Amino acid sequence: MSTIYILWLRQLKRYVRSRSRMIGSLGQPLLFLVALGYGMGPIFQRAGQGNYLEFLTPGIIGMSIIFTSIFSGMEIIWDRQFGFLKETLVAPVSRFNIMLGRTLGGATVAALQGLIVLAISMIAGFRPVSLAAIPGAVLVMALTAVLFTAFGTAIASNLQDMQGFQLIMNFLVMPLFFLSGAIFPLNGLPPAIDIVARLDPLTYGIDALRTLLIHTTHFGLATDLTVLGVVSVVFLGLGSYFFSKIQI
Repeated sequence: MSTIYILWLRQLKRYVRSRSRMIGSLGQPLLFLVALGYGMGPIFQRAGQGNYLEFLTPGIIGMSIIFTSIFSGMEIIWDRQFGFLKETLVAPVSRFNIMLGRTLGGATVAALQGLIVLAISMIAGFRPVSLAAIPGAVLVMALTAVLFTAFGTAIASNLQDMQGFQLIMNFLVMPLFFLSGAIFPLNGLPPAIDIVARLDPLTYGIDALRTLLIHTTHFGLATDLTVLGVVSVVFLGLGSYFFSKIQI
């Protein structure tokens, strides 16, 4: 447990010390929130769909979480190149504990990012149906963050350089985001897109946030939490397996 705590704390210290990373990671979500929320809002409203800023905010929170979570996997490659990972792996502790500590640390950072985006969106005009739903929303953020941090760890454990990781992420992160229903409703989609959206884990995280924050749901909160929980366990298992196979 001490190893998990130390690695978790190390991830948080990295985040707090890197002010440029904190600010930079908020740039894209805020751009989407302002540009789409206010730019597409009148069109969305004329289509009879209501307030677009309220609909969009849970999607932008999900965007912030998935980007921060998956790209935290890049730190494995950095640590491998600079020798810190070797020092960690030769320690007399299980690799599962090392992977779990890093994953929880990255997930905590991603959840904090999501919470910051929520706070900024409320300043921009977003109003959740009830403030009492925010603790539940934070738990959904944390579960989604654990899922995608473990996913990023599994991918990074199989790569040797940053270029390969960035290439894979460009073919995964953006499709996962755009096909999750973050910026458009899931009702009435073409069958092919609907199937892909249902296979996207981020879809259920965003739907759970919408359920809690604006009382709008597509699958139902129970389904969302079940899928997030099951997929999180699967990705934690895959991340642990591939991390245990890293050669030093």
